Order: sequence, then C-alpha cells, then structure tokens
Amino acid sequence: MTATIIVLSCVLWVAALAVLPFRQILAPVLSFLGLLTLSFATNDAGFPLLPVNNVILVGWLCMTTVVTLATLMQPAPVLSQTRGMGYILAGAIVGLAVGLLGFTVSSSVSMLYGIMIVGVVVGIFFGFLLYTNTPAGRPVNITSGFFFKYLLAKGFPTAITVMQIGVVLVLLIAIHNF
Repeated sequence: MTATIIVLSCVLWVAALAVLPFRQILAPVLSFLGLLTLSFATNDAGFPLLPVNNVILVGWLCMTTVVTLATLMQPAPVLSQTRGMGYILAGAIVGLAVGLLGFTVSSSVSMLYGIMIVGVVVGIFFGFLLYTNTPAGRPVNITSGFFFKYLLAKGFPTAITVMQIGVVLVLLIAIHNF
C-alpha cells in the first residue's frame, strides 16, 4: 500500500507541474493533494514514512487556499495569459535544486526550509527576469510597470506549488542525512 501512496503522490506532483503553465488555479491544489496523500504512507512497523504532521498539512492547506483565492480574483485576461510561464517554472525548479543544497550549510530542518523557500523565490524572480529580456517578454519588462504585477500573478501559484514538493524533499534530506 505504501508504494501505491508514493506513486500516487508523485503522479499528483507531476500533474501539478504539467498544468501549472495553463491552470494556475489547479496546480497548487494538486500539489497539496500530493503532500496530503504522502502523509498517509507508513513503513512496515506502522509509523509514518515521513514526518508530514498536521501542522505542516494545515499550514500548506492555508497557503493553498490563499493562493487559489488570489488567483481566482485575478482579471480574466491575466488569468488566461501563459506568457513566460516556462521561464518561471524552470526558474522555480532550478531555485528548488539550488535551495536543497542548503544541507551543506546546516543540518537544521528549519534552516533547510528557509534556504529552500528563498531558492524557489529567487529562481522564480530570475526566471521571469530572463524572460523579460527576450523579444516576447519586452511588454512586461522591469520598466513597463507590469513586471511586478505579472510576476506576482504568475509567480505566487508557482512558488506554492513547487515549495510543497520542496517540503517533502527537505524532509527526505533531513531524515536520511544526505
């Protein structure tokens, strides 16, 4: 049963990343469902496979609810826009990977969380900044006045989606002391 839960959780995260460029409302919800599903995984002795407790779940549920409601309140033209999402998503994943290297600095789980979060946010920022230097991204460049509005509209759901995957990876690193 544990293998099925792990596979289902991974499928939910892959689906979240796959729909993120097109459906920013659905992606954080799928990512949270992946985290929730993984919280039910147990080892042979009946103990949780990862320490995904109720505090973590409630905190990420609240963040998922806030980002979903904020995304729903966006104007329809902004919500349907997919401009630069590939760069933002790639930046988030690279930021996650760099942020997970924080275990070389400290073995504290709190410090790992913080470094992972900063890595994702910085990755999203630089991914979008890179996009604005392309010909297609010039209308939302940093001097246009739309840079931060668009970055927040598309970066906030991306950050929450990727950070929920990062939570599990931080816990894995902390448990196995890679």
